[in-house]
Amino acid sequence: MKITALKTFIVPPRWLFLKIETDEGICGWGEPVVEGKAHTVETCVHEMADYLIGRDPAFIEDHWQALYRGGFYRGGPILMSAIAGIDQALWDIKGKALGQPVHQLLGGPCRDSIKVYSWIGGDRPADVAQNARDAVARGFTALKMNGAEEMQIVDSYAKVDEIVANVAAVREAVGPHVGIGVDFHGRVQRPMAKVLIRELEPFRLMFIEEPLLSDQLESIPEVVRGSSTPIALGERLYSRWDFKRVFESRCVDIIQPDVSHAGGITECRKIATMAEAYDVALAPHCPLGPIALAACLQIDAVSHNAFIQEQSLGIHYNSGSDILDYLVDPSVFQYEDGSVAIPPGSGLGVDIDEAAVQRAAEIGHRWRNPLWRHADGSVAEW
Repeated sequence: MKITALKTFIVPPRWLFLKIETDEGICGWGEPVVEGKAHTVETCVHEMADYLIGRDPAFIEDHWQALYRGGFYRGGPILMSAIAGIDQALWDIKGKALGQPVHQLLGGPCRDSIKVYSWIGGDRPADVAQNARDAVARGFTALKMNGAEEMQIVDSYAKVDEIVANVAAVREAVGPHVGIGVDFHGRVQRPMAKVLIRELEPFRLMFIEEPLLSDQLESIPEVVRGSSTPIALGERLYSRWDFKRVFESRCVDIIQPDVSHAGGITECRKIATMAEAYDVALAPHCPLGPIALAACLQIDAVSHNAFIQEQSLGIHYNSGSDILDYLVDPSVFQYEDGSVAIPPGSGLGVDIDEAAVQRAAEIGHRWRNPLWRHADGSVAEW
């Protein structure tokens, strides 16, 4: 079998899909994207196509090494996201060619399903609380919410009290046993992170995500000292070499590699195995589309330390299009009792509606994340 073409589709709400075609008529789908830089990653994918065209898609590990090590400059969000989407599509082809799900090719599943969480939002505690109730009513047993809006390096206790009130409202709304993840989103810096982690301790959170940016990894032991709340991060790390520092720090309980940013299935499988050796849990990051979610579920299936999966159905970013809109059979992601089954189909286990993708690509997008500023006019972390 030989690769004959790499075709890309910029589709709403903010995604990039990749279709790799072969001379035997088997195609594979991937999702290589950096949110807000879809066109940049698209260009990178087509640059990498120069190497891939005419080669056998079955040699996935060798192609990964060639695309990564064959470039003098390596790593980072653009290059690793381009590799990630290519890698997903190659695994999809291999699974389809052999008539097996990707997880069977990785050793076979160690679970039938995995717990998922739903994003909730709202501008006021009452709004957030009602959104939390609605999510629980739909069967979710775990939720995630943004913990902070823009926050100065040293901010007021009025801001702290507002954050605490939001979390308290959600805990009161859903009771003591629904999991609540609070995402600091890298918006909080060391002085205020210490305060917030202490103030949120009574709410028995499932985890606090990105208490600090990964750039400040060495400060995390200080800000979490004395807290029993699990700490999660990893969506802005792109390879096992980035995660090596995290594991060596012994300060993170849950890693969140993104299978569309961190080198695809091949690399994320290795990162997950490294995490298991350090007794660190896995919760892949995935506020993206159906191909990325399907790829995550392949990793979840074979990773003993996976405990929950992010998914974007109904997330606030998905205005106009959602993950089920591009599937021939949307029931593949049917949620039941707060979990989703591991797809049993060959390859990634999802059948992409190419006609829907082509129609959506005619619309396209130029999604950009918001640019926030503090009251004094300085740029804030989004």
